[in-house]
Amino acid sequence: MKLPLIFILFFFITAHLSSQERKRPPGDGRQQREMFEIVGQVYEKNEKIPLEFTTVIVKPLRGPKIFGGMTDDKGNFLVEAPKGRYNISFEFLSFKTITLENIELNKNLDLGEIFLEEDSEALEEVEVIAEKSTMEVRLDKKIYNVGKDMTVKGGTASDVLDNVPSVTVDAEGVVSLRGNENVRILIDGKPSGLIGLNDTEALRQFPADAIAKVEVITSPSARYDAEGTAGILNIILRRDKATGFNGVGTLNLGEPKYYGGSASLNYRLEKVNFFTNIGYSDREAPGNASYETNYFSPNATYPYTDQKIDYNRSRKNLNANIGLEYYFTKNTSLTGSFLYRDSKRANSSENFTDAYNDVNALANTTFRNENQESDGNVFQYDLNFLHKFKNEGHQIDLDLQYQDNSQTENSLITNQELYPEQLDLPSQTIFSDEVQKRFLLQSDYVLPIGENQQVELGVRINAEDRDTDYRFYDEDENGDFIVNDSLTNFFEYEEMISAIYGQYGNKFGKFSALVGLRVEGTDIDIRSTGKNIDSVNTKNYVNFFPTVNLVYEFTESENLTLGYNSRIRRPRSWFINPFPSQSSQTTIFQGNPDLDPSISHGVDLGYFKRWQKVTFNTSVYYSRATDVFQFISQDTGETTEDGIPIIRRTPINLSTEDRYGTEFSANYTPKKNWRFNLSFNFYNSTLDGEYDGVDFGSNFNSWFTRASSKITLPAEIDWQTTLMYRGPRQNAQTKTDGMFMANMAFSKDILKGNGTLVFNVDDMFNSRKRVSNTLTDSFEQKSEFQWRQRQFRLSFTYRFNQKKQRQRQRNGMGGDEGGEFGG
Repeated sequence: MKLPLIFILFFFITAHLSSQERKRPPGDGRQQREMFEIVGQVYEKNEKIPLEFTTVIVKPLRGPKIFGGMTDDKGNFLVEAPKGRYNISFEFLSFKTITLENIELNKNLDLGEIFLEEDSEALEEVEVIAEKSTMEVRLDKKIYNVGKDMTVKGGTASDVLDNVPSVTVDAEGVVSLRGNENVRILIDGKPSGLIGLNDTEALRQFPADAIAKVEVITSPSARYDAEGTAGILNIILRRDKATGFNGVGTLNLGEPKYYGGSASLNYRLEKVNFFTNIGYSDREAPGNASYETNYFSPNATYPYTDQKIDYNRSRKNLNANIGLEYYFTKNTSLTGSFLYRDSKRANSSENFTDAYNDVNALANTTFRNENQESDGNVFQYDLNFLHKFKNEGHQIDLDLQYQDNSQTENSLITNQELYPEQLDLPSQTIFSDEVQKRFLLQSDYVLPIGENQQVELGVRINAEDRDTDYRFYDEDENGDFIVNDSLTNFFEYEEMISAIYGQYGNKFGKFSALVGLRVEGTDIDIRSTGKNIDSVNTKNYVNFFPTVNLVYEFTESENLTLGYNSRIRRPRSWFINPFPSQSSQTTIFQGNPDLDPSISHGVDLGYFKRWQKVTFNTSVYYSRATDVFQFISQDTGETTEDGIPIIRRTPINLSTEDRYGTEFSANYTPKKNWRFNLSFNFYNSTLDGEYDGVDFGSNFNSWFTRASSKITLPAEIDWQTTLMYRGPRQNAQTKTDGMFMANMAFSKDILKGNGTLVFNVDDMFNSRKRVSNTLTDSFEQKSEFQWRQRQFRLSFTYRFNQKKQRQRQRNGMGGDEGGEFGG
């Protein structure tokens, strides 16, 4: 699939469809009627503030068709309708609706100024909705508005995701969707340098206060990349559309050491909108781990070892995203933005290992101290062009993105023998330099057909070039560091994914359908250079990904959804790097260059219902994946200088995985000052396959649940508690125990509602630990890992030139620009 061919085909179709719409022949069967304009301005009555996003409904006294529109940032509106008599209504959330009845339209009509009054009863209801995390259901996604979730205030993107139904974040920061770790994470619908080279680490750096909402897309439409068999998590950043200068700033202080701040600023003029999200943090994350290993090999010098590790991690992160929107006209805009991220890390680990002989007597004690420093930078440039044609929903969207990421690491590893005698053992140093360049070019064209149909076409080119220079040095008897040729290597990874898609949406009555097909061509070139190795591997394949999403709306507050999608999981560069990296003295990780992509097919059936005080959402799902990845642990047959066996972890392709489950989430508001959220997910995973004559099949059930309660105490202090439990899970070699975690927060508005103080406790009972047991033919290992200990945080947020009440109204509406068929 060649790039020029894709673009020629796409733009030919775009031009053809666009010209068809502009040059519709008079004999196409559509009635030609003269249209008249209805204009005016809508204001808040007391302060005469323009009410942006006011809905204008023009309903004929006879006939089913309704005309309408919305006001702009100055309160102006323009609606076109044919000659006739109409009732014209003006609606804005928490304001009393005004209706002008029996208005005759036979020429252009100026209604002048319309004034709306606040509805005190409705306003109370709006505030209740906006202060909690609300959910919306679309054809192919669920949207969770972050709202005033106090337990994530001053936290990170990982903390936000860990509070979203269907999503869990484990002790090591790995994100899972419905128990599946292969989830694609996007920022504002695109790959982003905010995620960078390492998803897990980047999510711990990005401030939660910059996030407006999270889209959970378990049945992605053809518009999205097919990567990610579990689905997509799309993080939407805050960007205010209000006129003038406004913003939100937050300062954070915590223990263990944590301080920092973030700001979201916006300056909007008639044709220009300037926006920025800036965040800085300096934190420490002390953690610990333990490993007890029994070796079954008769050649093992020490059949049993006991390791205790203490971690002290330091992170200094700066994120800055600055952008400018320019509106050539009200329908044509150009947006440019620049992202810069600077990350400095210092990791220290102290590893004590006790080794026991075959009569269970202590024979050897060693100490390993690793100090690692790393420095990473991300530069990202984005350019977006959007043009909306005259007909509503008809638009073309062009995106261009370039990323330049780099990360260097330097490690010093010192070793000592403490028993039976004290000796200084040879040290090692590691140097790693990783450079990644990414290029994205995307175009989407949307063409409405009539009132209820829509066609969408798009192309996308995503290119990545990643080079990793890894050098390992051993200390000789003179104290000099000599290159270890067997571990030193240079790894080059080049990937280009070319995609073209089309989808069709239709709404007839209460039924909506969105069907599509995406075609992706993948070209991967791998070059590995090291001692006695200079190999080149290539992988080229084309895949077809059909998608179907259906919705039946019983009422505005009740619907049934059905989705089918096909997805892919490609092995990332570190999965296929054949050179081993030594994570500890006894454990190495080695990639597998023969890994093939995994293809999945999934079905999702969902039901959504909203009552006055309760919102309920549930679904059942099933997926089948082939060539799935499985990480296995094997005894290499080699030992350390102390005679301890070395274990290798590596990914392999297994045969199939069948996964099915059910989930539900509910929001309940029994009283104005009490809100309660509950979510639950149960799933089964059946893995089938063998490798080197060993059966790695497994079958297990697991589940996770999350409950959150928010109560307003006297003195208007809000108290929120969140409880989470992740059930036990396993694969062919490893069983992992269940994990419980509790967070608590208190919040108080000050400074006439412009400021908010929040005190929260993460992991109240210090219980967020991964406890697991691995059993193979050659060893058994019991382990416990805690990435970060319990943390206390104090946050202060200040809003300027933002009316809190108005902000709550918009958040409560939870609007999404995606439209009826939006992806």
